[in-house]
Amino acid sequence: MTITPDSVRTLLHSEDYGDRIKAVNQLRQLDPAAAFDLVQLAAHDSNARVRYAAISQLATLGRQDLATVEPLLRRTLTNDPEADVQAAAADAIAGLGLRQAYADLAAVYHSSTEWLVQFSIVAALGELGAPEAFPLLESALQSDNELVVTAAIGALGELGDDRAVPILVTYTSHPDWQLRHRLVQALAAFNQPEAKAALQALRQDVSEIVATAASQHLVVEGG
Repeated sequence: MTITPDSVRTLLHSEDYGDRIKAVNQLRQLDPAAAFDLVQLAAHDSNARVRYAAISQLATLGRQDLATVEPLLRRTLTNDPEADVQAAAADAIAGLGLRQAYADLAAVYHSSTEWLVQFSIVAALGELGAPEAFPLLESALQSDNELVVTAAIGALGELGDDRAVPILVTYTSHPDWQLRHRLVQALAAFNQPEAKAALQALRQDVSEIVATAASQHLVVEGG
């Protein structure tokens, strides 16, 4: 059966949410302009799975019309009752480079009790490279959730604010090797002697993966 905008639209109006999920997946086979019109319909679906699938696609389809998609994503981030849909909105905001949504990202980060939402916002702020995010990312390091802390370390590296270096180096002896591996990637973004010294120390890490990553970064930089 040939997939057309009309056939997808018909599925999106089905009472069976499985049909509507199928329709969102079929959007990938349509012309982006046609898919963008239809994905907005799916983004307001009553079923969270359908909304999640639609919002996730807006990270690419949204480029068709940023002026239209920005308020949609900001409303979803702020008001959707499902954490994973909010998280998908944060991811899409980052993917589309919507730095003007920083205030909403920050507000939801501070008001949400969902670790997935906080994790996605922290990761989004790193990708966006918003300089005003530094205090939020610093506070995220105090999270009780280690995944949020790891994301904050990575985001501080992406942000590239030199104030992060003395904070980041305190994690060189953290017990989680995955966090230390992310730390290596973050420290590699800085040229300060303190960052280089921390990478030299991580070159001797008990985790071969961490030690290798640190060595590779130092070799690339001539350290």
